[in-house]
Order: sequence, then structure tokens, then C-alpha cells
Amino acid sequence: MEVLRTAADLKQLDQWRGAKPLVLVPTMGALHAGHLSLVAAGARLGPVVVTIFVNPAQFGPNEDFAAYPRDLQADLALLEPLGVKAVFAPPVNEIYGGEGEVTVQPGHRGQGLCGGDRPGHFSGVLTVVAKLFGLIRPEVAVFGRKDAQQCLVIRQMVEDLRWPVRLADGPTVREPDGLAMSSRNRYLNTEQRQRALCLWRALNAARELLAEGERTAGALREAMLGRLAAADRTEYAAVRQVPDLAEPATVAGTILLAVAARVGPARLIDNMVLDLRGGAVRDGFLLGDLNSRDFLNEAGE
Repeated sequence: MEVLRTAADLKQLDQWRGAKPLVLVPTMGALHAGHLSLVAAGARLGPVVVTIFVNPAQFGPNEDFAAYPRDLQADLALLEPLGVKAVFAPPVNEIYGGEGEVTVQPGHRGQGLCGGDRPGHFSGVLTVVAKLFGLIRPEVAVFGRKDAQQCLVIRQMVEDLRWPVRLADGPTVREPDGLAMSSRNRYLNTEQRQRALCLWRALNAARELLAEGERTAGALREAMLGRLAAADRTEYAAVRQVPDLAEPATVAGTILLAVAARVGPARLIDNMVLDLRGGAVRDGFLLGDLNSRDFLNEAGE
């Protein structure tokens, strides 16, 4: 497994371009089983490049950039057995050298939800993703579904700017009790960890209403807000259409149930993507379905 640190080093990726697509899995490190599931899914398609870069541009002035967990050697040890071809772990000045005046601004999908609570966040996300696409030139990029709004703003960027890369999203990986795996879970003590389950319970409360036939977005939102009372502060409980993130009065098609809350020192997010077509309530996806034969064929398998 090659560990690459500079743009010049990325020339080594050319040896893996060929019959199968080069697959990018972008991360900020502090890897857990959720990240590793994306790597494993990507490896079914072709050679995988993982990026490990804590992106300063997506953190606000009072957020946890300095405290964000970093342990490159531990991350490399987790990736090595998965057959990853290369890890790109650049220093900040390799990505943001010079003046850095050009940025990518999100469209309407970056408004509200995390975009409302974290001004400038999605511009930072899109700018670094655009840089990584330009440097690595992947044919497929795999993202985690837990960052649902991020997935959809990246999807819009790829569509609008005509990036030649195919996108897929992997499902959220959870602890046995349902808590979504997150690098920020490390911030929680035992009591806070227990209260953090309110996000998962909120989503399940709304899903249960959907299974019973409820289709009014307001009723779904109220059910989620009731469970989020265990958090220290609720930032949002939202029902949105996919992919445009419009706020429906009644739900249909593919929808996103999304919650964000503060528990102790951690800002936590979680969501469910649900497909309501045909009257059933099924799990859905945001970008591309890695389990779909059509996706695998079009990606070059």
C-alpha cells in the first residue's frame, strides 16, 4: 500500500488505471467500521485510493478542527488488510498552497440543515472534493450515506460541472444499539453516549409512523422532535425530498429523514433515506446503489 503525500506522488496512481475503474474513498481519518465498509464496497469495483485529510475549509471558527482526532498510523493499519492500493495523506499546504481564491459554492441543496448551522461548511466540502477529483482523477467515488446532505451537494456539483466521475453512497454502519458510527463519538462519555441514542430513536419513531401510513411531513417531524428531547440541544429534525432537498407537505417517492443534535461536546447527525414507492417503506440511496448490477456494469466491472 503506497502512502502518498504530494501532488507529484500521485503520478504513481497511473499504474492502476486500466480495465477497472480507479475508485476514490475520501475520508478525514479517525477511521471506523463505517469508513472501512466504503473501502470494501469500492474494492469490488476496482483499485481503491483512500484520502485522509482533515479539511480546514469545512470547519467554522468555533468548531473542532484542532481537536478532531488524528492518528494516521492507526488508520493505515486498518486499511492495509483491505487491499487499498494507495493512501493520499497530504499536508494542508499541499491542498491549500498559495492564495486559494477560487472556491466552489453550493447551490440550494447546501441551504438549511447543516448548511444553516455551519455557514461556509459546504463550500469547504465542495472545494476540497473538487481538488481531490482533479488531483486523483477517479472514475468512481464512494461516500457515506450518513452525511446525506453532503452527498447531495456533491451530486449537484458533479452534475452541474460535468465531472467525469460516477458516485455511489454506502449505508450508515451502526453500533449494536443503533448509534451511527462517527469519529466524533469519541468525544462522548458513558452517560452522553447513552443519550446520543435519541437520534436513532427519533428516526425510528418517524419510520414507524410511515409504516402505519402517515404521510404528513409535520407529523413525522414532531415525532422526531419528541425523541430528541434527550439531547442537550436539537439543531434540526427535518423531512426532505431526494434529491432536491425540498420541504414537502406530504411525502412520496424517496425521502430523507434527518436529525442533528448536540450531546455533550459532540455535534451528531443521523438520517434515514427511505423509498416510499408502491406504498412500502424501504431503504433508499442518494447517489448510486453499490449493490445494483446496473451500477456495477456502468462502473466498468
